[in-house]
Amino acid sequence: MNNSDPFIDEPVIDWRTRGFLHPEPITRTDFVAARHSLFDGPFTWPLMVLRRSALDHNIATLARFAADHGLTFAPHGKTTMSPELCHAQLRAGAWGMTAANASQTLAFRHFGVERVLLANEIYDVGALHWLAGELAAGFECLVYADCPEGVAALSAAAGERPFQVLIELGQPQARTGCRTLGELTALADLITTTPGVELAGVAGYEGTQPGPAEVRAYLRDLARAADLVRPLVPHPIVSAGGSAWFDLVAEELGHLDATVILRSGAYIAHDEGLYARASPFAHLLKPAIEVWAQVISTPEPGLIMVGMGKRDVPYDIDLPIPHRTPPGVKVDRIQDQHTYLTGDGLRPGDLVSFGISHPCTAFDKWRVIPVVDDHHVVVDLITTYF
Repeated sequence: MNNSDPFIDEPVIDWRTRGFLHPEPITRTDFVAARHSLFDGPFTWPLMVLRRSALDHNIATLARFAADHGLTFAPHGKTTMSPELCHAQLRAGAWGMTAANASQTLAFRHFGVERVLLANEIYDVGALHWLAGELAAGFECLVYADCPEGVAALSAAAGERPFQVLIELGQPQARTGCRTLGELTALADLITTTPGVELAGVAGYEGTQPGPAEVRAYLRDLARAADLVRPLVPHPIVSAGGSAWFDLVAEELGHLDATVILRSGAYIAHDEGLYARASPFAHLLKPAIEVWAQVISTPEPGLIMVGMGKRDVPYDIDLPIPHRTPPGVKVDRIQDQHTYLTGDGLRPGDLVSFGISHPCTAFDKWRVIPVVDDHHVVVDLITTYF
């Protein structure tokens, strides 16, 4: 991370900053300069931290993968919504960032990101007019459409520069997108005759498919879609790729005479649950997130209560994973402010580190997150804007 990047905020740590015991205001620069240890510094529990070595390793790993396979990389910024981490990805070679909605696009614009792939349909009239103004000022943004109404909404809001449109190819019962190649080609023809929009290519998301065979079939349909629009766009953009099947995206799309934009996002923090099971680079990526919490009660044999809850740690896919605890200790359930562990061997006051599953629902719970080295000395802070 490099705090001289454009528009990276200099946050002030004070009593409003959750997890920090620093009632008097202090800037990020001064706080980091103190090189606090996580265990005797001005912190309170629970607290989420990021391991610097894992972040750096993961960013470099996916950047190298994209470069080695001739892919353009636009990491999905929804995972972290952090200017520091976005700029770290851009410095590693990312073309731009991917956003899921207009609000995220606005945030990235203010982070100083110059290119955004808005990987979703957009109908918000106010947001479209704002985006048209940003395009006129030199901002680069790709947007999705999957039906005539979407094309009409973009056309009505267009300004000096037309919207660059990727037609989304979907799948039955799975999110948005044209359901057939016939619908897609008809929409391509419509775009070429509609003012204020230009066809840039096609896009999709393979992550809703149940397994590798279905993912490959879908990606081959996306490649066919690229061929179908090629008479209108000789060198189209083709975009796909979450954090579970990016290897198959490279295999199935990397050979195309096209600009193939990969959109993986969760890789930056990886995890110890969902992506530890699903990522093709599970053996290479490193979990970067730790949540530290304190045992607050052992009220009966076999029950350990930890002061950590749903506001602090993801629980939407898997429960947190305790580290370095006595044998047999595991998380049973989680409530607003309490986590129930079954087992024995921990006492009130003990600190426990937890791994997480699904980083996309971790960062939004923390406004300022300490970054630590491998000795748990704080070497940076990152901020989030959800």
